[in-house]
Amino acid sequence: MSPHCQLAKNAVKNYLETGQVISPPKDLPENFYKQKSGVFVTIEKDKELRSCIGTYLPTKENIAQEIISNAIAAATQDYRFTPIAPEELNNLSFTVSILSEPEPIENFNKLDLKKYGLIVKCIDPPQKCGLLLPDIEGVDSAEQQFSICCAKGGINPEKDTVALFRFKVEKYK
Repeated sequence: MSPHCQLAKNAVKNYLETGQVISPPKDLPENFYKQKSGVFVTIEKDKELRSCIGTYLPTKENIAQEIISNAIAAATQDYRFTPIAPEELNNLSFTVSILSEPEPIENFNKLDLKKYGLIVKCIDPPQKCGLLLPDIEGVDSAEQQFSICCAKGGINPEKDTVALFRFKVEKYK
């Protein structure tokens, strides 16, 4: 297991057992303390999605804190699933995705969905946003990726004015 995923698992385990948020351990690789990025934590059980929460821009001081925060949120706040119970921990697998800075694109038609994730952000009306990580099983076209982003963000592409962004991820298991 990568140090990224071990940190996510330890954060969830400690939080479920004690209700306390861990501090980043001192023995992590240096980039955990120096790098700032958006981070998604995906939790699977029996190879099925159990939870996924993240940030596409950094919200914390470094990726160690971002991983800890998003791992706990994934375990306890993903509205699509019941919160994770402590007895589930041994049956869960974690994936941590470190996001590159989103870059604007004109359209999604030529987007390599295996390489790039997509953000659809509403300009008018503001506040709506949908995101899909790259290389998602069952997503086979850029049109499908765009459609899923719109659905996740409650965006009507026929009526809403949107801006498109792409990003890459470094994925750790």
